[in-house]
Amino acid sequence: MDVTVSELMELFLQSPLVTWVKTFGSFGSGDQDDLTLYMDLVDGIFLNQIMLQIDPRPTNQRINRHVNNDVNLRIQNLTILVRSIKTYYQGGPLH
Repeated sequence: MDVTVSELMELFLQSPLVTWVKTFGSFGSGDQDDLTLYMDLVDGIFLNQIMLQIDPRPTNQRINRHVNNDVNLRIQNLTILVRSIKTYYQGGPLH
């Protein structure tokens, strides 16, 4: 059975992780289509905002807020997110 990209995206957007992300604010509450919701997630901006709610300590790294489908900016945002999560779970300076 062949699965289309749109079917995979729809399954991902119905996953428990995305459902959890939606509890943090206005993500997915508008009339956005699945592709727009997906791109908002993979840009890393909203996920970094969630991480700041979980661990509000200031970081020296700035999120690229205007990714505009630039893969390098997207990777930088997601790298910052991974570092923030790692620091949080390793007990950073305030833990």
